[in-house]
Amino acid sequence: MTSPFDETTPIPRKPGLFGRLRSSFLTGIVVIAPVGLTIWLLWTLVGWVDGVVLPLVPERFQPEHYIGINLRGVGLIIFLVFTILVGWIARGLIGRSLIRFAESLVERMPVVRSIYSGVKQIAETVFAQTERSFEKACLIQYPRKGVWAIGFVSTEAKGEIARRAEAGGRLMSVFVPTTPNPTSGFLLYFPAEDVIELDMSVEDAAKLVISAGLVYPNPKNPKIPAQSE
Repeated sequence: MTSPFDETTPIPRKPGLFGRLRSSFLTGIVVIAPVGLTIWLLWTLVGWVDGVVLPLVPERFQPEHYIGINLRGVGLIIFLVFTILVGWIARGLIGRSLIRFAESLVERMPVVRSIYSGVKQIAETVFAQTERSFEKACLIQYPRKGVWAIGFVSTEAKGEIARRAEAGGRLMSVFVPTTPNPTSGFLLYFPAEDVIELDMSVEDAAKLVISAGLVYPNPKNPKIPAQSE
């Protein structure tokens, strides 16, 4: 009877001390790197806001004048309180009147007028709560047939674009982002039948774009099995 442990059967080796240390080190890096990078970015952002805001605050109102140390985050708190106060005033009748008066003055300045209008449009698009965000993530064939790209459906085409298009049916406006920066991309109009809506959320699709296809969301629909490798 042949023993199962004959000379031809390879015996798996346990990793040595160096291998175990290396594996533990890499695992620690995977755990520490996202947390450390997030903390560092937040700490740097708070310090940048403090550096911009605190020089505008009179010295007698700064905590450093009384306690002798620089508390990071005080400038951020002052900025938040000031922004909330300005927003509260702007929502009132007097505030709206002041804003209209200030904008009428800006409209008379050629260079300042262009800069102000551009910044205002960007701010309203990014921060306004009443604006609609992307509705669905979708799959479209771009830049040619047979090549697929992820896009975000914004709205249905309306007005002159819908009238002058030669598609003859409904047109959907789709934003096709670039990798790894999804804030830049192309606004394209596709016939509704060429737009395949995806089950994944807009956030998951954005992660897929940012990671260049490395981070795939887990399938939420149990009827669609995940592809096996």
